[in-house]
Amino acid sequence: MAPSLRELLASTPLSGGNAPYVEALYEQFLADPQSVDAKWREYFQKLKDGSAAEQIHSAVQAGIIQRAGKPRMAAGAAPPSNDGAAKQGAVSRLVQIYANRGHLIASLDPLGLQKRPRPRVLELGYFGLSEADLDTEFLTGSRPTELAPRLKLREIISQLEYAYCGTIGAEFAHVSDTEERLWLQDQFLLGRLKGTITPEEQKNILWQLSAAEGLERYLHTKYVGQKRFSLEGGDALIPLMDDLIQQGGQRGVEECVIGMAHRGRLNVLVNLLGKSPSVLFKCKSKNARCNGPSKRKRRF
Repeated sequence: MAPSLRELLASTPLSGGNAPYVEALYEQFLADPQSVDAKWREYFQKLKDGSAAEQIHSAVQAGIIQRAGKPRMAAGAAPPSNDGAAKQGAVSRLVQIYANRGHLIASLDPLGLQKRPRPRVLELGYFGLSEADLDTEFLTGSRPTELAPRLKLREIISQLEYAYCGTIGAEFAHVSDTEERLWLQDQFLLGRLKGTITPEEQKNILWQLSAAEGLERYLHTKYVGQKRFSLEGGDALIPLMDDLIQQGGQRGVEECVIGMAHRGRLNVLVNLLGKSPSVLFKCKSKNARCNGPSKRKRRF
């Protein structure tokens, strides 16, 4: 017999059609090696040489089928009612909603005449939380390292109410640049929770607000019926711009260029840029311009 035919004949028992028979025979060998023919025992023994003890395949397959019929659950997962991860996720969403919607209930009416309805998305029940969770500690998710990384839910809500729903409201969601939006949000939150204003700074702000209000009252009394663009309602622009300029000067800014609309321009010229009122109101003719150029430069 030719060698090729001899090799073909030797491999015939291993053909695909005999696979179930060979598998059953191998199972029998695993259970009791002496129960199979010597040639098969020798062949199977060569397959096992150098390998760890092999389990009977049918038992392993039966165990897999049995486990597959049971509901799958992540290892170590607790029942939904006790799932701390779900609660933490709800708190993280609550923090984000306060940052985006907190300004809707900010206390911006000093007389308390306006009643602002509280959005449902700021209620604990909307996130699956309840008063029973108020004394549980959660991660705050604060990016600034100056803020506590873990707090009780009661303290987290107190900070969020003070920062976003107090006497100052801020909107960030409209800023399309992610880095810019996150930076603004972090600086605002850090300033509200950690920033302090000294008594001297408070007096300076009051002085600037009084000066802005005083000029507007003078213009309203002296030039009744004259067309002007009053700053009334936006008096905070004066101390705000003054602080920006002072902070810029401390950080090395050498020149500040202000380009603005007509509204509040006279007030900015007098109370921010130091233009003398006597020069501002000195007109030689009826058609002369008394409010200065549209752009002014301030050098430090």
